[in-house]
Amino acid sequence: MRDLRHLTPARVGLGRSGASLPTSALLEFTLDHARARDAVHAELDIPAIAAGLEALGLETLQVASCAQNRKDYLRRPDLGRKLDTASQELLTNTRRGPCDVVVIIGDGLSPSAVNAHAVELVRNLVPRMAPGGIVLGPVVIASGARVALGDEIGALLGARMAAMLIGERPGLSAPHSLGAYLTFAPKTGCTDAMRNCVSNIHASGLSYDAAAFKIAWLVREGLTRGVTGVALKDESGGQPAALGQHER
Repeated sequence: MRDLRHLTPARVGLGRSGASLPTSALLEFTLDHARARDAVHAELDIPAIAAGLEALGLETLQVASCAQNRKDYLRRPDLGRKLDTASQELLTNTRRGPCDVVVIIGDGLSPSAVNAHAVELVRNLVPRMAPGGIVLGPVVIASGARVALGDEIGALLGARMAAMLIGERPGLSAPHSLGAYLTFAPKTGCTDAMRNCVSNIHASGLSYDAAAFKIAWLVREGLTRGVTGVALKDESGGQPAALGQHER
């Protein structure tokens, strides 16, 4: 049991005190639960994310869903899947022509994960997509976002593929986990079966480089084959290649 505890952050072999948990285990559980709740209710740091992306030479746009506040967002998931009117107009007026991929950074259920990881993931991702000649649209920062919000954003910007980087539902061992959802031919009404997901991007999970390698491979293959989701399996091999090589 001791060996198992070293191999997983899951709560195993906690021991007991009478019929209850030991005080230390109970306090650790309470602390992790509080961290998970804080992650859900954290505020997306849009200025810092925008500044980080612009330092990479990337154009950014800021949009919002129809969820007017965090309470609406949590109680009405449907509101997080649709852009508000001002955002629809902004993207319609910004569209300059078709692009291969639009990257969307959405707060999701863990804005703190996005604050911590999104810029660094993009920093690793952009160079890995360059060898394939992939044309990127502006990076869109979306507040009050659910995964499906990327479908509308991608459609309005004329993107062949939408790549949504979003905060995942916090767990007791991973409150700051980022996920990436890739959808070919994004449009309103896409289902989860039409997406590929690269998840568990955080300090104790998938590294930025490993995640960027997988995402870039799926993007290239998805654009080449014209599919994502159940029709596109990750056959990347799982080992990041050196930058400058074309991983196929």
